Amino acid sequence: MDSVRSDRNGGSRIPVALKILIAGGFGVGKTTMVGSVSEIRPLQTEEILTGAEGADDVSGVEGKTTTTVTMDFGRITITEDLQLYLFGTPGQDRFWFLWDELSQGALGAVVLADTRRLADCFPSIDYFEQRGTPFVVAVNCFDAEPRFGPDAVARALDLDPGVPVVLFDARDQVAARNVLIELVEYVARRQYAGASA
Repeated sequence: MDSVRSDRNGGSRIPVALKILIAGGFGVGKTTMVGSVSEIRPLQTEEILTGAEGADDVSGVEGKTTTTVTMDFGRITITEDLQLYLFGTPGQDRFWFLWDELSQGALGAVVLADTRRLADCFPSIDYFEQRGTPFVVAVNCFDAEPRFGPDAVARALDLDPGVPVVLFDARDQVAARNVLIELVEYVARRQYAGASA
C-alpha cells in the first residue's frame, strides 16, 4: 500500500491522516496533552464544572475548574507523509455516549493515567480492550508526586503483555509527541505480527 496519494495534477503529495484517541479519567491531562503537541490551535470544548451534587468528582484534582464536554481536537505532523488527528475524549461517565462516535475509524488510543488515581483509567482500558483497539498507557507524571516505573504500572493495571507503558509530562511537546510515536510503532508491530502469523 502506498503511504501517499497524488492529487489530480499528479504532482502534490497528500499525507496519510490517522485518527488517534486521547482517553483517560477526569483531570488526567488529556486537554493539556492535545494542546501541548498540536501544531494547530486546538479545538477545546471546556466548560465550567457544574455545582450539581455528585456531578463532578474533583477528588485528587481539587484545583480543576473546567471539564471537556465533547472533545478536544488537534493535529500533528509526524513526517512529511504522516499526520495524526488527535481526539481527546471527555473523561466523565456522563459523556461516555460520545465515545462510540469518536472511536470510529481510530488507529489506536493513548490512555492517560495518573498514579494518584490509577483506577480512573480502568474504564478506558476496558473500553479499548473490548473493542480490540490498540492502545498505550501514558502515565502523566505530576510534579512532586511519587513516581512508579512502567512495569509497576503495567502490573497494577493488569495489562496484557506487550502493551507499552510510557512515563511522560503532558505539558512537554516532545514527550507528548514521543507517546504518539510509540503508539504508531506499537500498532505497526501488532499488524506485522498478525501478518506473519
